[in-house]
Amino acid sequence: MRKGGGADYDKRLPMSLLVARDLSLSFGPRVLFERANLAISPGERIGLIGPNGTGKSTLLRILAGEATADSGAVQVARGARIGHLSQDLVQLPTGPLVQTVLASVPGRGRLEERLRAVEDELGREDASEADQLALAQELADLHAELEQFDERFGRHRAERILIGLGFDRADLDRPTDRLSGGWRMRAALAGLLLQDPELLLLDEPTNHLDVPTVEWFDAFLRESRKALVLVCHDREFLDRQIDRIASLEIEGLRSYPGKYRDYLAARAEEEERLIAEATRQEKRREELQSFIDRFGAKATKASQAQSRRKMLERMDAIEVREHRKTLSFRFGEVPRSGKEVVSLGGVRKAFGEKVVYREATGQILRGQRVAVVGANGAGKSTLLRLVAGELPADAGEIRIGPGVLAAYFAQHHFAQGELPTAPRGNARTGTLDPAKTILETLWEVSPDRSESHIRSLAGLFLFSGDDVEKPVRVLSGGERARVALAKLLLLPTNFLLLDEPTNHLDITSSEALIEALRGYDGTLLFVSHNKSFANQLATHVWEVGTGGLDAWPGNLDEYLELARRRSAPEVAPAPPAAKRAERERRRDEAEARQARSARERPLRTEIARLEARITELEAEKKAAEQQLADPAVYADFARARPLLDAHRAAQLELDGLVARWTEASEQLAALG
Repeated sequence: MRKGGGADYDKRLPMSLLVARDLSLSFGPRVLFERANLAISPGERIGLIGPNGTGKSTLLRILAGEATADSGAVQVARGARIGHLSQDLVQLPTGPLVQTVLASVPGRGRLEERLRAVEDELGREDASEADQLALAQELADLHAELEQFDERFGRHRAERILIGLGFDRADLDRPTDRLSGGWRMRAALAGLLLQDPELLLLDEPTNHLDVPTVEWFDAFLRESRKALVLVCHDREFLDRQIDRIASLEIEGLRSYPGKYRDYLAARAEEEERLIAEATRQEKRREELQSFIDRFGAKATKASQAQSRRKMLERMDAIEVREHRKTLSFRFGEVPRSGKEVVSLGGVRKAFGEKVVYREATGQILRGQRVAVVGANGAGKSTLLRLVAGELPADAGEIRIGPGVLAAYFAQHHFAQGELPTAPRGNARTGTLDPAKTILETLWEVSPDRSESHIRSLAGLFLFSGDDVEKPVRVLSGGERARVALAKLLLLPTNFLLLDEPTNHLDITSSEALIEALRGYDGTLLFVSHNKSFANQLATHVWEVGTGGLDAWPGNLDEYLELARRRSAPEVAPAPPAAKRAERERRRDEAEARQARSARERPLRTEIARLEARITELEAEKKAAEQQLADPAVYADFARARPLLDAHRAAQLELDGLVARWTEASEQLAALG
């Protein structure tokens, strides 16, 4: 059996920092790895990808020595240190933050202990002159070693890393047991970066970081010369860090050179080549079989027929790659809202003595896509909850425009008791009841739909068969996120509020969500540290902090560039004409994005309508085929005739719709 594609095994074993050989791991009937191989060279940067549930986190734990495979081995170069950041909430030693981070670096305790022992030895009165000279030299060497240690792993560097990761100086001596889960993850990441291991294994390290911190972390990693294996759902961040992809595919752990975009191109080329080879092989098999059938019984051709039969038996089948199901959906046409979707006037919100907003004022118009950015704790999620009506404002006004139907995707999807207020106006929330099944969760949103329709929708979000009967409480974070997204798709909404919607999605699902939202006709207000998500969707940015919000036109990269210019020391003030030109340029770019979205919108709406009808027709055909498969029905012409007519009509309509779908898709691609 032949399979094309990326290298299954890295041959550079003598130069490798880490080598994993023939790793196999199963959980009952579910096989995660089977004879998986991976070699990592010093300084090599690898992006580890694969759908949720395929074993990315488990593989990192095995490479870190925190878990074992059923078979196989992991070899690490002598003296090489490995640092691992998992997605799980970490436990930190108690004590001041900066001291905890310093203590994470191994070796300091040994040096200090030896230093004290040598000082004690020098203080002995019975020590000979030769011993004292030797001890004095060792003491000098230990002081020099400790000085070098402090230069590399000392407090100054620890503070720089902690502040880069978003901590204030006032936090440095704060006890670690007072940190929230997200800040504990940052502290653990700070410890890893301070340790500067030869190999970093990072599992979704940006999940608990805000946009400014992601920027700092991005630059820090790119300056590092150490090896890296990175799991990350942010395509832009991933591509900036890596030079190779290791992908958990159905056919095994595969390796591809280059960035994620190169991997996608290589997989597509590989599939085309395999299909072409399989087609040629099938044609050759048919030719051989035809000769055998024609001449196998003729004495004059018997030896040639036997030779071809052996050739046919020796021919290995070329296996065309099996495809995994991926998240795939589109938002349908949405009700049209008024021009003003939401306005905030002098909004104040405080939690006890902590004032988040003193006087926040802003406006969102129909069709705008607003990314909310700011440091952790600045009030990004609070802003979405205020607009959704899950939190009351202490003062000021939040006005929802006429015809606005809002839906809110919360960062945490489990319902956590009663909300402080009912959702504002028509707003619906994405919180989930852990006791209900997936089917019940979706059906309660749209009780007028049939069970088959709800099951079909669940299938688009990768829940099929008995999966829909699972209670929400047993689902993983990624599965809960997909259920919450499916809920939003069922709601008649024209204003989506999304709080970190990609946090628990794999990179393929994140890209699918971006593509679906690009075709969404409504208005967006969202929080996301995922730069790829924000850059492809945002037409405006709201920067929150210091008790208010500032509105900027453009996507995230444009906002960051303007922010960098704003913070850079001014050599000379820009002339008024230059400022006007810059504002006009930003406005023109924002208008161009909105114009492109307006041109794409009819096609995306048409494609969504066609896909919905195609799904219905395929279901009708399948239902007719199942009934016709019953011999008793097929033998009874009176019963079979309507089914045959329905099947034929569905097929005719389906052919026309598929042709129209292909044409519309090509037109949409041409616009892009």
